[in-house]
Amino acid sequence: MTAMDPGTMEARRGAEPGGGFDEIHVLWISEGMSCDGDTVSVTAASQPAIEDVVTGVVPGLPKVHLHNKVLSPTVGGEEFLAPFRAAARGDLAPFIFVLEGSVPNEKINGDGYWTSFGNDPDTGEPMTLNRWIDMLAPRAWATVAVGTCATYGGIHAMAGNPTGCMGLVDYLGWDYRSTGGLPIVNIPGCPVQPDNFMETLTWVLYHAAGAAPPPPLDEMLRPQWLFGKTVHEGCDRGSYYEQADFAGDYNSPKCQVKIGCWGPVVNCNVPKRGWMGGIGGCPNVGGICIACTMPGFPDKFMPFMDMPPGGHLSSMMIKPYGAFVRRLRGLTNRTANREPRWRHNREALTSGFDPRWRP
Repeated sequence: MTAMDPGTMEARRGAEPGGGFDEIHVLWISEGMSCDGDTVSVTAASQPAIEDVVTGVVPGLPKVHLHNKVLSPTVGGEEFLAPFRAAARGDLAPFIFVLEGSVPNEKINGDGYWTSFGNDPDTGEPMTLNRWIDMLAPRAWATVAVGTCATYGGIHAMAGNPTGCMGLVDYLGWDYRSTGGLPIVNIPGCPVQPDNFMETLTWVLYHAAGAAPPPPLDEMLRPQWLFGKTVHEGCDRGSYYEQADFAGDYNSPKCQVKIGCWGPVVNCNVPKRGWMGGIGGCPNVGGICIACTMPGFPDKFMPFMDMPPGGHLSSMMIKPYGAFVRRLRGLTNRTANREPRWRHNREALTSGFDPRWRP
């Protein structure tokens, strides 16, 4: 990162962690190494919807000005870049910096560049993403990484890549703090689950308004309430695992560990939350979990669609227990599916009623 200028340092010292802002800008750059899938995904959010936040429908939030190349009403070019340039100069505050896409290593680009966002007004040369991060991150009231590429590097940072890609936290450093005193807020997913992002952004906005504490984050800077449980703990198929009842192909409704699901060890709430309107989520619709929300994705989870290394041992150990429990539960199920014997239309009452208590 570039050295922080004295004005920015003074602004950081004077910023109150609680915010108390009536108005705030959201500067969203998706020019990282990315497919723009997170931007597309967020348009499906409903808890709350992005348009509800921007139009002021959600009570208690500051007025939000969103600057995103897809979602912004402005046309592009210098008109679109104007707020980004103003923020880089220190003339636009407060703002939340949102990055989509992984950060390439521009120190190894030779004579070119890996990715850019607009041109330098003085030279006409493309301005690299890294340069924008260096200018915006030190001045941002909060910094949010959306999607696994921006959070931990994702697909572009896998072994053998030529760009030296990394997540935003690897670029800025794990000790980075915004002017609002916040670390980077990581919301992984490939793409991000839309409501996970909007719910977290809304929390940050309430914090900016002084109406909420900082969002609680885990050690990987993910929102704790969203990523504190595993896929397995929220999966509709989890009970099949307990009973050692495993799917042999993708047409089965049973546990998919043996056909490659990493759900038991992956921090993600998608099976519990669904994808759009509570519907969907990878295992819920027959897809295995490939661990796309994890910092080690994709390298530590390949090859996909093979049983995870621990799956062999765990499925073997649970097999005798699961088979025994499944039989016992089958007996109990058959018993519970029969009505009590005193429910009949015969002349004698056999329910156990004691006439001594008759009034």
